[in-house]
Amino acid sequence: MSENDQVAEQPKGPQFSIQRVYVKDASLETPNSPQIFTKKWQPEINLEMNTKTTPLSEEHFEVVLTLTVTVKNEEDTAFLVEVQQGGIFQVSGMNEQEVSHTLGAFCPNLLFPYARETIDTLVTKASFPPLMLAPVNFDALYAQQMQQKAAATAEQH
Repeated sequence: MSENDQVAEQPKGPQFSIQRVYVKDASLETPNSPQIFTKKWQPEINLEMNTKTTPLSEEHFEVVLTLTVTVKNEEDTAFLVEVQQGGIFQVSGMNEQEVSHTLGAFCPNLLFPYARETIDTLVTKASFPPLMLAPVNFDALYAQQMQQKAAATAEQH
């Protein structure tokens, strides 16, 4: 038996790789400009997040993290920015729960800095102060989502 045959017989462990990271969609609205620039800047920031996973093959998945930020100043909308940050990931050698966690928490965690930077760039190009969103604990959000699913399933039975 050659050395190559021995390597081929070893079981594959979990494998993960980033195939591509890209901006899938981006939009910025400044409905009250230029008047909004004449007011004292006391922003109220609302962040909404969503993730969507689409299987592309048995081992390849597209994960899209959508961040929607609405900033109001003195009750007027200063701006609304939405970014869909996409990524294609290869995931193999994992059980269903591990794949779910990887796609539901790990991948969005990797995509978030890219989306945050895109949002900050759009906001500063619109002449607003930089908007550096605080880090998000996607593991905690994923755990909360799994608890809610378990509770909903328990209620149905």
